[in-house]
Amino acid sequence: MITDLNHKIYVAGHRGMVGSAIVRTLQAKGYLNIVTRTHAELDLTNQAAVQAFFGQEKPDQVYLAAAKVGGIHANNTYPAEFIYDNLMVQNNVIHQAFLSGVKKLLFLGSSCIYPKMAPQPMGEDALLMGKLEPTNEPYAIAKIAGIKMCESYNRQYGKSHGVDYRSVMPTNLYGPGDNYHPENSHVIPALIRRFHEAKVTGAPEVVIWGTGTPKREFLYVDDMAAASVFVMELDKGIYDEHTSPMESHINVGYGSDVTIAELADTVGRAVGYQGRISFDASKPDGAPRKWMDSSRLNKLGWKASVCLEIGLQKTYGEFAQAEC
Repeated sequence: MITDLNHKIYVAGHRGMVGSAIVRTLQAKGYLNIVTRTHAELDLTNQAAVQAFFGQEKPDQVYLAAAKVGGIHANNTYPAEFIYDNLMVQNNVIHQAFLSGVKKLLFLGSSCIYPKMAPQPMGEDALLMGKLEPTNEPYAIAKIAGIKMCESYNRQYGKSHGVDYRSVMPTNLYGPGDNYHPENSHVIPALIRRFHEAKVTGAPEVVIWGTGTPKREFLYVDDMAAASVFVMELDKGIYDEHTSPMESHINVGYGSDVTIAELADTVGRAVGYQGRISFDASKPDGAPRKWMDSSRLNKLGWKASVCLEIGLQKTYGEFAQAEC
């Protein structure tokens, strides 16, 4: 492991669920010089503003966790915003990091980069091997571009400039700091809000979008942050041994998946909801299964530690406290 606790580290997206977890993890490990900016202070889609920021701060490392994210409804409703905003953020941060001399950068992608009908579990080699899930294709295209941008800078500037830009692909994440918007949130925060409101109002039934049969893998966000720092700290020789120049991304998953129906039952228990759960099959399901093959990361020495039931209890506790 390579650790210099005095390095200046810029965490882009530090107010988001993943970015805030990365900040917590870095602080817990003793990193002393963490740089952050709110969206109001720095618009990452603004090239001139990002250039000025890197010119002023000159960080040693960058964690690129900033992104426009959302669930099926948000991706379907705002496809232009999802592809434009994410491409602009990635292009500006990665390029300006390079121009300012940043040698180490970690780009956070998404499991949606893989084809809709990819073999399960999805290995890193499934990238670009088939059609994407239509509902989040614009977001996925942006994330694929981010991976390839990191790889391209490594290939062109790795030897000459010491560039070492890495990518991690998380499975579906949940935990403290998630977005609980009733329409634009991901499945776990959406279910937590729906079950909580049903419990408070005494509603006899909660209706879930889709058939309940798709399977998903879920990872607690603090596990994701720990994996991100683990990958960033890996010796370059070890990282290179387990990746290749044009397949350098690393999957980060929990190791097993559940059906949406099983997830709904588990969320209901965590919330304490006693009513019925039903499914609206007229709503889209998304991909039939999304299960990450995390064996590459496991062989490097990292595995997730927070099980779904415990993670949901922690997550609901934070949500309920904020609602009070």
